Amino acid sequence: MKISEQWLREWVSPALTTEELAHQITMAGLEVDAIEPVAGAFSGVVVARIISAEPHPDADKLRV
Repeated sequence: MKISEQWLREWVSPALTTEELAHQITMAGLEVDAIEPVAGAFSGVVVARIISAEPHPDADKLRV
């Protein structure tokens, strides 16, 4: 069964590292098979804020 570390941390001490938490769970009698990130690292992501938008001069349904 896969569970979210974030959900689990609502019930246990957040001062533990991920590995320490996995060890404590194993010592409590539950086996931790693997620790996997939800998503890989992002690369090439661009974040922007649109400050203004005006009608496109050559198209009725577009804004620039």
